[in-house]
Order: sequence, then structure tokens, then C-alpha cells
Amino acid sequence: MTKARTNFSEIPLVDVSGLRSSDPHARMAAVKELDRAARDVGFVYIAGHGIPKETVEGLKQAAKALFALPMETKLDYYIGKSTNHRGYVPQGEEFYGQGGGDLKEAFDTAMDLPADDPDYLAGNRMLGPNVWPEEVATHKAAVDRYYTAALELGKDLLRGFAMGLGLPEDTFVQHVNKPTSQLRLIHYWETDKVTTEEEQAKQKRMGIGAHTDYELFTILLPTAPGLQVLRNDGEWIDAPPVEGTFVINIGDMLENWSNGTYVANSHRVDRVNEERYSFPLFFATDYETVVAPLPELIDDGTETKYGPISAGDHLVAQTIQTFKYLENVELPDGSLETNQFGRFHLEKKAS
Repeated sequence: MTKARTNFSEIPLVDVSGLRSSDPHARMAAVKELDRAARDVGFVYIAGHGIPKETVEGLKQAAKALFALPMETKLDYYIGKSTNHRGYVPQGEEFYGQGGGDLKEAFDTAMDLPADDPDYLAGNRMLGPNVWPEEVATHKAAVDRYYTAALELGKDLLRGFAMGLGLPEDTFVQHVNKPTSQLRLIHYWETDKVTTEEEQAKQKRMGIGAHTDYELFTILLPTAPGLQVLRNDGEWIDAPPVEGTFVINIGDMLENWSNGTYVANSHRVDRVNEERYSFPLFFATDYETVVAPLPELIDDGTETKYGPISAGDHLVAQTIQTFKYLENVELPDGSLETNQFGRFHLEKKAS
């Protein structure tokens, strides 16, 4: 059953280096801290993650070079030209519950599979090869290197979450072999220097409107303030960057799998007063994984409010309902509308 949440005043910080320790006591100490943050807040800063600084800097430089390209060049890689959701996302392409679209541009990548991958050839919308502009080809290796490192970190965290729930450590990670985990490169423009009426109206909109993430959890690297997290009382808490850390937040699928013990917390990006880059790795399972509350986490005599969901179909359905270029694509059978987890689910369950 869904557990009560605290009205936190700040996002906790946990050193997760113990997750990789051979000392069982050090490992369990890290697990307990990670588990407490996931239960009480749904967001946590992590230090001791093991990703080298040069890997992080390489990703940042790749993004700066990419988004500095002329618009006509970026649009050559427009995501609407892709059959597996890869490429450039211009401002206004996505909608998260606010008119006019979000105030950002992005570039979507994922696991870079070969062009003859059978799932890609079969038409899977979330698997297959990446695209990358030839004009910044020297930066592709840096993005790939970061993706690989973040994916390994995600597996460590997933083992930690399983142990925190009292489950064998491989309970979840056995379903992460060919995952639909997406890495987004996002660029937010500074908004305090605009002068036209149209641009002034844009300033009243968010960088990204309130939402939960669709996958298990997100590993986020931001370069400037803007991220805000929702408390149970409806107040928004700032989650500014903390040097040397990543921000982790629970997503829809881990909320479902844990039967609401971990809840996907709603978050948004406020208007930014300085240029901001953001790099979320949306850590996911394999496409065909069916996610449902584990029997071990269902109290005797308690009816769960979460049903079984195809992890891949859920990602596709939420993406279709968010991106303009997919507005005429048919939703998978049994698809949920957006905003069905996190605080939205708690309110619906209580009504």
C-alpha cells in the first residue's frame, strides 16, 4: 500500500559509494540511507557515484557544441524524422500541461544499437541506432562514454533499491539487459533579457511543466538552478545543483513495482535567469518487462491500486501524448493518460 510521505524542507544527500563496497556493513549503510530518501522524499542527491569528472565535462562540452549549431543544421536531425525517437527536439515540440510548450530545446539519445537490430527492424519505437550531427562528430564518443557510465551507476542504484525493499539485489536489475533508457541533452535559454510581447508571455511559462518521469528513476546532472520538487502540502521546493553530485528521482515504474513504497514525485523546471544545461538519464527496464506490485510488497488483505503495465508500452504511450510529431500515432492498448502516478495517483486514490 502507498505509505505516508513527509513534508520535507530540503532534498537529502546520500553517499552511495558503499553500494560498491565489499564490506556488507558499509553496503547496507548506503542502502538504508538511499531507501529512506526514496520513501520519504522520492528525490535524493547522491555523492560517491564513481563517474569521473572528465566524463561529466565531456558531456557538457558535447552539449554546448551541439546546441551552438545553426538551427537549420539542428533541424536536419529533427526527432520527427526518426522512427525510433532520436534526435533534435525544438522549442514547442513537447507539452507538459501548459499552453505554448516548454522553454527549451533538447536532443534525445539512448542505447546505440546497430541498424540491423531485430527489435528496431520490427518497428520498436524506442530501440535502435542513435543519430548525431556530423558537424560535431568528435563529441559523440563523449556522450556515449557518459551514457555507459550512467547506465552502470543506475544498475548499482537499482540493486540498492531492491535491497532497501527487503528483496534480493537482482530482483529488478535482471530486467535491465537491453533497456529503453534514454539520455536527454537539454538546453534552456536565459529568459530575463527578452523584450517583445511574445517573449514576455513566454516568460510566464515554465521551463518544463509539472510531471513525473515515466521510467524506474532518473539520474540527473543539471548545470544551473531551476529544478523544483513538489511536497505533499502543494509547496514547491528548489533543488539547485550541488557540486559533484547527481539528482535521483523515483519514476512511475518503480512506484508501481514497489506498490507505492517509493513514490514518483512531481517536479518541474522554473523559468531560468541564466543559461542552463540539463542531462537526465531516464533509467528503464527492457521493453517487454511487465511491471506490477511484487507480492512480497503487498500487505496481507490489502488491495493494491496499481495494475500490471508493460514498461515499454507505458514509455511509448506517455511519449505519444507529449510530443507533437506523434499526435496522430495510435496509443498501445491499455495505455494510461499522463500524470497517473506520484501525487496525482495519491489524490485519485484518496478521492
